[in-house]
Amino acid sequence: MRVPAPSAPTAGMSLSRLTERPRPLHDSRQTFMDGVLVIDKPAWFTSHDVVNRVRRILQERSVGHLGTLDPLATGVLPLVAGRMTRLAQFYTASEKTYEGAIRFGFATDTYDAEGEPLAPQQTVKATLEQLQQTAQRFTGRIRQMPPPFSAKKIHGVPAYKLARKHREVELQPVEVEIKNFELLEWDGEQARFLARVASGTYMRSVAHEMGQILGCGAHLAALRRTGLGEFAIADAHTLEELEAAAKQGRAQDLFVHPRKLLPEMPSVTANEENVARIRVGRAVNLPELSRARQVKVFQGQSELIAIATRVAGTLFHPKIVLAVEPQTTASR
Repeated sequence: MRVPAPSAPTAGMSLSRLTERPRPLHDSRQTFMDGVLVIDKPAWFTSHDVVNRVRRILQERSVGHLGTLDPLATGVLPLVAGRMTRLAQFYTASEKTYEGAIRFGFATDTYDAEGEPLAPQQTVKATLEQLQQTAQRFTGRIRQMPPPFSAKKIHGVPAYKLARKHREVELQPVEVEIKNFELLEWDGEQARFLARVASGTYMRSVAHEMGQILGCGAHLAALRRTGLGEFAIADAHTLEELEAAAKQGRAQDLFVHPRKLLPEMPSVTANEENVARIRVGRAVNLPELSRARQVKVFQGQSELIAIATRVAGTLFHPKIVLAVEPQTTASR
């Protein structure tokens, strides 16, 4: 049976909190809330639900996420706020890690526990070894059919919107990469797994297709994202933790330190002259990084001011600027 996203008061949220008038969000004259934050997404929240909640907590309009999680799923949901939203373009192909469970015996229309069963439940006669052998067929580069209830767009319309209207969903298989897929335990009904996948991979589709191969049906029973790019579950905070920190005026203490972002790019601390040039979008010479394609440019130890791209020799041009001239700050 499909379980809707929460519309009633959730744990830790009183009815009075839901009925009080919302506080105004940041305007351009207020202190900026620029940073990257990892939220441990609760089940039955959409990623957009989390973004909206964080916008209100931080009082910052500019908040986005770096990779959608299904309502059923929990775990690592990195968010970018303020000027840091400009970093989103560098995370479109980030590797992801998951732990979860696949239930065998019947498939659902959404390929997960949120959907309606497509057939009566069957008894599954398989050993862990047999399931592991089947799982091996999904390792490496494979062609995968996205679920009909997904954000994959068809002529500009998300597939799930068409599916909910009972309109035909004509999805095409896409190539994805599953770098590691390991079934750990099997209780005769559910199998617990670990997976490491490239961006664009649907573990719901993996579960559904395993059920088809075994002839018994299957669906994704639980999913927790434990990593996305450089962000791990150890970096994550709950919405309640963020709200408590914000009330104490220390929400930024929960942000990821900028030096930890995009570790594949080398970092350079710019001198005052180069900082001034970068702030207005001008190219600078960075002799110590002549072989790098892109670099993170810092002012001091913790202020990330730009991502710069090498254009020739030791000349780097800012691809994105994350800081502006101090005197123009109020006109953001």
